[in-house]
Amino acid sequence: MLLTKPQLSNPLLPSAPPSNPAPSSSHARPLSAPAARRGRLRVSAGPSRVDVLSEALPFIQRFKGKTVVVKYGGAAMKSPGLQENVIRDLVLLSSVGIRLVLVHGGGPEINSWLLRVGVEPQFRDGLRVTDALTMEVVEMVLVGKVNKNLVSLINLAKGTAVGLCGKDARLITARPSPNAAALGFVGEVASVDATVLHPIIASGHIPVIATVAADETGQAYNINADTAAGEIAAAVGAEKLLLLTDVSGILADRNDPGSLVKEIDIAGVRRMVADGKVAGGMIPKVECCVRALAQGVRTASIIDGRVEHSLLLEILTDQGTGTMITG
Repeated sequence: MLLTKPQLSNPLLPSAPPSNPAPSSSHARPLSAPAARRGRLRVSAGPSRVDVLSEALPFIQRFKGKTVVVKYGGAAMKSPGLQENVIRDLVLLSSVGIRLVLVHGGGPEINSWLLRVGVEPQFRDGLRVTDALTMEVVEMVLVGKVNKNLVSLINLAKGTAVGLCGKDARLITARPSPNAAALGFVGEVASVDATVLHPIIASGHIPVIATVAADETGQAYNINADTAAGEIAAAVGAEKLLLLTDVSGILADRNDPGSLVKEIDIAGVRRMVADGKVAGGMIPKVECCVRALAQGVRTASIIDGRVEHSLLLEILTDQGTGTMITG
């Protein structure tokens, strides 16, 4: 199995033919010619790309028909180049029969629009302080702008996406955070009703979910996207939960980027938290993974969204690219 990053140029998607193809002689027929007649599958003359496709086969077979929930945010969302990679990778995975659910945040975009309306973004313990005006901007940006932009990008890449938020069909019911007096309309997940998702997933479409939800009275709340992704993964019986982050995964030594923990179980994660090896913003991420695993999700991975094709590396290779947590 390849340990290096495979340079997949979405080989399962059709590529444009060359503008001025050179005529082939009777003695030397280009290798690409038969592939071009069979749907323009682009395969290089060398063995590396063919090997990558061949070695991906058992993973495609393993995950075909299974549901994978991807939480998307951070640097991979801010960089147009990385965003394009993520979208194309999602469409590739969907095209080979993997059922995907995309849950997204959009913090930098929210900050930008808050500043436009003269509101300085405020955070407490890593959570956005959300008063009534901020909540209005959060909902407008996440549901009306970020969500629909992601849907459009997936559709342009020849996938089919359906945009939703937690309010739709009571997908997520929220409750106030215990620290509501300080945080305002920051909510927790009270329950998930995945009824609306099942036919969308079964049809091969990709639900794209913004994490704005309402409580029993209809009051809107801003929900942490990692937490929401974990609860949605449990509700749809996902095979795998993937959190795209701005770090390489869980490190045995926080000061040593080379100390990546490739695989760990729930007991091991809890020991690392107790020993202070997992701290700060990584704690809520591992907690949502542990909770999802406890509710039946088979594996959860924390991967670096800044790495090109990190989704493909994590799902279609045995080496992966981040930290996989098992039950």
